[in-house]
Amino acid sequence: MNKKMALLIIDMQYDFLDHDAPVHCVGGLEMIPRVQRLAQACRDKDIPVIFTREVHRKNGKDMGRELDGNEPDHCLVGTRGVEIHQDLTPQPGDYQLDKVRYDAFLGTDLPFLLNGVGVMPGDTLIICGVASNVCVHYTSAGAHQRDYRIKVVEDCCAGSSIEEHEAAMRQVNYLQHGARIKLEEALQLING
Repeated sequence: MNKKMALLIIDMQYDFLDHDAPVHCVGGLEMIPRVQRLAQACRDKDIPVIFTREVHRKNGKDMGRELDGNEPDHCLVGTRGVEIHQDLTPQPGDYQLDKVRYDAFLGTDLPFLLNGVGVMPGDTLIICGVASNVCVHYTSAGAHQRDYRIKVVEDCCAGSSIEEHEAAMRQVNYLQHGARIKLEEALQLING
């Protein structure tokens, strides 16, 4: 496998992680130590670490069809909920990218950032975060459509329910055989 890679940490924000979050992801808080391990392993090998945040204007004018779904208002500018969890604060040298859609590629400069750090289509994106059945899933599909290899670390992802998480992980593996991996496999890939 190509050794050039980057880590995408998707939307590890309070509005998805708090127990009373508007879009609570089951097991999200409990997986933070695993995401910390994954991020540190990448930093130790000079693999770029990119955090995404879902961010919306308070008036909801940029939410689009998201308003048609089951989710209440979340990740509003100026609220605590939009912030990345304090235990995962980006470190010096990490990158942060704000987005208004599920897919981190859609309407953002992510392709330019990846290009800038030397990660091109055909290279590998390690993906983790929340919600596995929404933003992780759509970002993985977006990466796949742009010809990146994807490795989604299932025990570093959490969804809106256990059932939705499992369905999303099956779908990711359908897109690319072997895309669904566990933390220990990710660490082997990184340290390989």
